Amino acid sequence: MGKRPWNRVDLPVYSISSKAVNGNANMNIITYAQAVSMQPKQFVCAIYQNTQTLSNVQENPHFVLQILSTHQYRLVELLGKNSGKYINKIERLAKRKIVTDWKGFPILKDCIAVIEMKAHPLKIQSGQDIPDHSLFLCDVLSYKNLNTGEALSLNILREKNLIRI
Repeated sequence: MGKRPWNRVDLPVYSISSKAVNGNANMNIITYAQAVSMQPKQFVCAIYQNTQTLSNVQENPHFVLQILSTHQYRLVELLGKNSGKYINKIERLAKRKIVTDWKGFPILKDCIAVIEMKAHPLKIQSGQDIPDHSLFLCDVLSYKNLNTGEALSLNILREKNLIRI
């Protein structure tokens, strides 16, 4: 019972594959993503401030949301704890031969599924972004199931001591 209420619910761990207008791609970890509409299918995604992913999505609103599999927990170090502003994450993933292409975006070969999105910025009532994330209402344009298996979750990252409890 020592967990804060918002940490008692297990959440899926996703990755965003985004591209700037010049075509430079990046991947990032995102856990604040939630389906919010059935018809049309839409998600709300909160993208961390001052990241290459946020810059990319602000320039080019199309991106791919990837549902990670349980064995991909080791990618959190590269995709979530390093900035695409300083290192080329796609190049590092390509050297490991774990990326492929889908609809012009690099994606992780072993992810469970991919969802092509188009983002629309959201503002909270005060007209300002929340302090550490920018919110986007995202239209689902297409999707593809790629692999079987279980989705990576925050509880797995906690068990592996990759995030705080």
